[in-house]
Amino acid sequence: MTQATETTTDTPLLQKWAELSLSRPFLLEVFVLSNLFFLILDVYLAHSFNDFAHWAEWIPVYFSIGGTAVLGFAIWQEYQRRTGQARWIGLAVGWASILVGLAGLVWHLEGWFFESVTLKSLVYSAPFVAPLAFAGLGCLLLLNRMEDPDSPVWGQWVSFLALGGFIGNFALSLIDHAQNAFFYWTEWIPVVVSALAVGLFGAIILRPPTRLVILVGYGVLLLQGATGLLGFGLHVAPLFHEGALERGLWDALRFGAPVFAPLLFVDLALLGALGLWDLHAKLADISN
Repeated sequence: MTQATETTTDTPLLQKWAELSLSRPFLLEVFVLSNLFFLILDVYLAHSFNDFAHWAEWIPVYFSIGGTAVLGFAIWQEYQRRTGQARWIGLAVGWASILVGLAGLVWHLEGWFFESVTLKSLVYSAPFVAPLAFAGLGCLLLLNRMEDPDSPVWGQWVSFLALGGFIGNFALSLIDHAQNAFFYWTEWIPVVVSALAVGLFGAIILRPPTRLVILVGYGVLLLQGATGLLGFGLHVAPLFHEGALERGLWDALRFGAPVFAPLLFVDLALLGALGLWDLHAKLADISN
């Protein structure tokens, strides 16, 4: 009796989650939610470098915490089929995320970059591209609510926003590694690999992709993921050198190589795969 009761109760739950796990719009929501959650730690670590010298540096941290909680509630509403509430919550978080991203871009550029627009100031000032991660997540939320997920345009928009991420990743890889003049040859790997993703997704956006191009795209995304994991290992390795942790793990993370930065390759590979999956599925529909 107990077993029968559990089965009756659990089956609809499992069925709902099974349906949602194959829903690309729902997976996109989960992607945005996980990114907002991760940004809590990533931004806190980045702004700890100068001990939050400006009060505004707390804004993205607080927004990430609030956005994660609210969007998590919206996803739960989606699961409960209360799509009306989830739509408006997502729109609010999306527009706010774009505002936070653009404001962060301006604040990062307000350093001595505007006072002396040189290549040196570009390399050594705050990473002006980084706050655009919030804007990108906001655009994904708006896309999910303004575009018909059954339309081929949905996958094209996801691929376009992934392309924006790959361009930002290329700029960050180039600028960050230029700070030590590409001391290790391996620092060129993320630059080349991200440039490859920019070229491929640029071609996908400019003209309808063929099945072959999509398959090549999956290969390029696998390369992005492998590069991210390799970079993560190379950024973490110095923590195990003798004496690296003398001042403590927190200081080693704050002032050492950014350990989480390479994982952006893995993150963007997942987003790009979602776009390619949608294009691939709808290409099959057209062929049939």
